[in-house]
Amino acid sequence: MKLPRVSAVVAAAVLTPAVLFPSTALAADAPQPAGVSGSDTVSEGEPTQEELDRAEVQKILADKESGVSVREAAEKALAGTAADLRHFLEVGLHDARYIDCRVEVTKFLATGGEAVKEAAKAALRGGSYEGLVAFLKEGRYQAQATDDRLELVRLLGRPQTGRGVKEAGEKALRINTPAALRHFFEVELPKVRADDDRVEVTRMLGTAGPALQRAASAALSGTYADIVKFLKEGQYAARAEDDRAEIERVLADPQTGPHARSAAQKALEGDAAGRRRFLESGLAAARVSDNRVKVSQIAENGGPAVRKAALAALEGDDQAVLAFLEQGWAAARAVDAAAPKPTGQPTERPTDRPTEQPRTTPAPQPTATAPAAPAAVQAADRTTTTGGTTARAATTGTTADTVARSGQLAATGADGLGWEAGAAAAAVAAGAALVVVSRRRPAGD
Repeated sequence: MKLPRVSAVVAAAVLTPAVLFPSTALAADAPQPAGVSGSDTVSEGEPTQEELDRAEVQKILADKESGVSVREAAEKALAGTAADLRHFLEVGLHDARYIDCRVEVTKFLATGGEAVKEAAKAALRGGSYEGLVAFLKEGRYQAQATDDRLELVRLLGRPQTGRGVKEAGEKALRINTPAALRHFFEVELPKVRADDDRVEVTRMLGTAGPALQRAASAALSGTYADIVKFLKEGQYAARAEDDRAEIERVLADPQTGPHARSAAQKALEGDAAGRRRFLESGLAAARVSDNRVKVSQIAENGGPAVRKAALAALEGDDQAVLAFLEQGWAAARAVDAAAPKPTGQPTERPTDRPTEQPRTTPAPQPTATAPAAPAAVQAADRTTTTGGTTARAATTGTTADTVARSGQLAATGADGLGWEAGAAAAAVAAGAALVVVSRRRPAGD
């Protein structure tokens, strides 16, 4: 009875390793959870590696400096497994940052100055992540300082740059550090430019036309935005209104010559830019042409001194012509008026009426050396009956022509008749000269 009991104990001892050891082997071959190893075993209450990775990814996602690619990859990792989190931190983060750096550097190609663009191109051509990071951390600021310095020099050289901007810019240029140059453009320039703009609008009030004055006053009464809008747009609309009114005044002026009148009418029918060009240069050029035409007419109709001075002015430049009209013409007329009259010419002025004899004074008797008392009609009757008096009539015509020319000179006197009145005055003077001649007879009749 004891033998069976012993056999059972022995059998149990033999079978026990076969049962226990296969279970241990199977347990060792079973797959472990991702991200967990024997060394990851932590005591109760301490975070696991997955929890640590998840917290790190969330911290990267919350960073404002993280780019679009980094955020997208981080969000994808957080939605995955512990292995996805570990892969993002070891590989994906670097790749995403490289993409974001290239995108950031590329932006400077569109917004940077010349030096910044060249530095950005060099970083992109290099292709390395380290080169891109170096540009974003240091290279762009060095290149920006070069661009700021060049831009500041150009700004100071512009004639429209205000006094405040020039003073602040020159100070920054003397310091000549990247920080000082950037501070000028980002902080000081907007403030001093606002002051200069207000001064510029105020200055316009002293020389502007009515419309421009109204617009400038309204801008000064408003905000700085109103001043900027006035300088960019409003002043030009107001100037256009004033220019149109000025051209209309030129056309209404009777002293405006034909060339200036034609050019003014053409400008009035054109656009605002054409009207501004006319007032700035076209009007002066047209008046120069009119002045030369007027001096030519004076030379043709004036006395000896006037003719000589007019021709000399025409041979000179535009200033000589203008000087003649303003001063030389009057001086030459005075010379002609003071010159002695040639022998045989009437002593009285052609435009004056002959002094009438008193009715109580008897008419002088005709002699061989003095003109007869009868009127010019009787002299004309004698010239039709004798051949010798025909030559005398021709002489009378020559004298009338001389008197008419003198009458034209008188008509263009210091009063300065207008363009339309000149021809009429010359005709009236010629008629007056004929009346004087008809009342005189040559000696020997």
